[in-house]
Amino acid sequence: MYACVKYDLGALQLPTALARYCLFFQARRSRTVLPGNVVFNLSPHFVFLETALTVGWLCSMASAGSLDAPERGHQRPFLIGVSGGTASGKSTVCEKIMELLGQNEVDHRQRKVVILSQDRFYKVLTPEQKARALKGQYNFDHPDAFDNELMHRTLTRIMEGQIVDVPMYDFITHSRLPETTTVYPADVVLFEGILAFYNQEIRDMFQLKLFVDTDSDVRLSRRVLRDMKRGRDLEQILSQYTTFVKPAFEEFSLPTKKYADVIIPRGVDNMVAINLIVQHIQDILNGDICKWQRGVLNGRTQKRTFPGQGESGGLLLPGKRTHLESSSRPH
Repeated sequence: MYACVKYDLGALQLPTALARYCLFFQARRSRTVLPGNVVFNLSPHFVFLETALTVGWLCSMASAGSLDAPERGHQRPFLIGVSGGTASGKSTVCEKIMELLGQNEVDHRQRKVVILSQDRFYKVLTPEQKARALKGQYNFDHPDAFDNELMHRTLTRIMEGQIVDVPMYDFITHSRLPETTTVYPADVVLFEGILAFYNQEIRDMFQLKLFVDTDSDVRLSRRVLRDMKRGRDLEQILSQYTTFVKPAFEEFSLPTKKYADVIIPRGVDNMVAINLIVQHIQDILNGDICKWQRGVLNGRTQKRTFPGQGESGGLLLPGKRTHLESSSRPH
């Protein structure tokens, strides 16, 4: 098992290129911070003792990626939560990320990055609820509309590297389909939904949280056009929006914006933000974990602040459907 220690480059005078990034040494599987400033038992790359002035964190390569794939064992995927209001462009942002990473045309069994929608986890409606939904009188934007237990169980299994069957939901009939979609182990998982950050237990699973912030008028116009293309009546669309969608966004979704690590104004139109996020994911896929301090401390994933945040970078602090996208969705 290899482990990685962040260190002060000035403390080392080694000619190897690997030394510029981090020291890899043989260690027991551990998730504790090293108390000292001396690294023992160096890997074959380093046959003598070296002093590291700044020992910041320690992580098992099985959890954070490795240069030596056969020895790394199971690699936990990097889970990214993407939230925002209805029609804010959450799925479009995820699809653009997939496209820029060259993963959108890859067979789903071999993808390093996958997209999963919260819309797949709506509860099974009773006959009475289904009748109301067909009239546009059911609130799909309320937290109680989601099966959080199934959602958490599915994400947990994905994080454990298991092959998972994800439910499918049909918004034409407002029912969960008997068919499922198989999600294979991946390095990065993008989980998007209007209330992705609402449930704390699920929110704490995300290593990076993105909030797509789009003007409310733009979101409304997008929703109207989208729902009218599905054959829905304009009056019903506007009634549902003013009765359920807008109040639910203000009460449940918008307050979770404070949990976001990165806020993306204008959604997919903000390519400065998208490119920064793509670069971050590429570093994860390339195993450059020392650069981003992708570690696990005391049994929990270390929360990171995304570099380059601030208005100057197009970020603010606090396409094509993939096989995981629903053919018809409300958000």
